[in-house]
Amino acid sequence: MILLIASEKDLENETAHLNQLFKAGLASYHFRKPAKSLEECRRFLDLIDSEYHARIVTHGFHALAEEYTLKGVHLKEQLRTDLKEGLLPYVQNYRDKGFTVSSSFHEPEALSDCKIPFDYCLLSPVFTSISKQGYQGKGFNIGHVPKKIIGLGGIREETIAQTVALGYSGIGVLGAIWQSKEPIKSFIRIQQAYRACIK
Repeated sequence: MILLIASEKDLENETAHLNQLFKAGLASYHFRKPAKSLEECRRFLDLIDSEYHARIVTHGFHALAEEYTLKGVHLKEQLRTDLKEGLLPYVQNYRDKGFTVSSSFHEPEALSDCKIPFDYCLLSPVFTSISKQGYQGKGFNIGHVPKKIIGLGGIREETIAQTVALGYSGIGVLGAIWQSKEPIKSFIRIQQAYRACIK
């Protein structure tokens, strides 16, 4: 599983590139634009071909999942903490409606201890981040954790084999695509490298 995280800041031709990435085989896009208002998020989603909406997971404004028939919702760490005993019903409500529900973790112990039935979890930083300065990789080995875990942080063509060897069920990419001068070609190379590792 390859998952693409949105660039926090809007980029030139971003939605046009996204449509091309979906056409090239991108199966999961995490829509994370924390500075955008609800209306701005709608305007962004309106620029993505509706046939690809079912591949989008929203981080903010979870009601967009139903409004646009998206793939699912993602809970950041803070929301998971804030919901407290309401967390399980919140997750179950979306899962019952057919949406995927995922969440972010930064420590394998917290992920391993979590009893909530997320469809998958993001764990970062596996390697030193491309998009965030000073975000040092931890090289988490999660082969012993019986959950679907996507490795995030410093994932590029050269680190894919190591990520798979560390036990991850998939990779999350951000900087390797959005900081590339040719995001579509970069994605295709990453896709080919990942497929070669999981044969």
